[in-house]
Amino acid sequence: GVEQIEYEYGALKAVEPSGVTPRAHHVQCAPKGLPGGVLLMDFLPGRALDYHRDLDKAAVVFARIHALGRTDAALFHQHEPVNDIATESLKLIERYPDHTRPEVRDLLTAYRARLLERAVREWSAFAADPAVVVNTEVNSGNFLVHDRAAQLVDWEKAVISSRYQDLGHFTALTTTRWKTDVVLDAPMRRRFLAAYRAELIRLTGRAPELDELEAGTALLSDAVLLRGLSWCYMALHEYEHGLKPLAHPQTLAVIRTYMDEARCILN
Repeated sequence: GVEQIEYEYGALKAVEPSGVTPRAHHVQCAPKGLPGGVLLMDFLPGRALDYHRDLDKAAVVFARIHALGRTDAALFHQHEPVNDIATESLKLIERYPDHTRPEVRDLLTAYRARLLERAVREWSAFAADPAVVVNTEVNSGNFLVHDRAAQLVDWEKAVISSRYQDLGHFTALTTTRWKTDVVLDAPMRRRFLAAYRAELIRLTGRAPELDELEAGTALLSDAVLLRGLSWCYMALHEYEHGLKPLAHPQTLAVIRTYMDEARCILN
C-alpha cells in the first residue's frame, strides 16, 4: 500500500550510508494511474548468495549496516524480539483451529514455551546491546553478489531491533533451506560471525566477543525457526484449502517438507 512504499523508502535512506544497499532516489505515494505508489531506486546486478562461497561477504554486509547504529528514521521498534516473535508465531499457529496437522501444532506450541523460558534466562545478556536497523528477510535470494562484494535488497519489513534478529535469521536452517539445501554447521556459523566481528572492529573499533555473538545468534535463530515453521503451518492450510493462490509450486513442496520434519527440526 501507499504507507508501505513510504516505509521502505525510509528504511532504504536509513541504511544507505552503509554502501551495501540500493540507493533510493524518489518516492511518490499516489501517482496518477499507478495504485500503490512508486519507489525509484538503483538497479543492482548480481547473483543470489551461495552459503559455501559467500559467508564472508554476507558478514561484511551485516557489519556495515549494523555499524551505522541508531537512526531517527520512522521505523517500527521491536524492543523484545524473542517475545515479539513468539507472540506473532502463536497467532499463526492458532489461526486455523481445524488444521489437518494438529500434531505439528502441539510441537510448535511446546517449542514456543521452551523458547520463552530460555528468553527469560538469556535475553538480559543482550538487552543492553544497541538497537540497529535490521532487514528481517535475509534469505539467500535477497543478497546480490557481484564481483567480490554483496549487497542486501528488499527492505520493506525492516525494523529497529537487535543485531541478532538479522544474524539469527540468516543462520536459521528454515532460512538457508528455503531456496537451497544448505544447513550451516557450527564451524560455518562461527566463521561467519568471526568475519562479521572483524569487519565491525575495522569500522567502529569495537564489537561483542565471539562467544557473545554466538549465544545471541543462537537464541534468535531458534526464535526465527519458530516463526518460520509457524508461518509454514499456517500457509499449508491456506494453500491446501485454496484460501491463497500458490505462485511457486516449490514453495508448497518446501512447506510440506518442513512440516514432515518438524519433530526433528524442533528437537
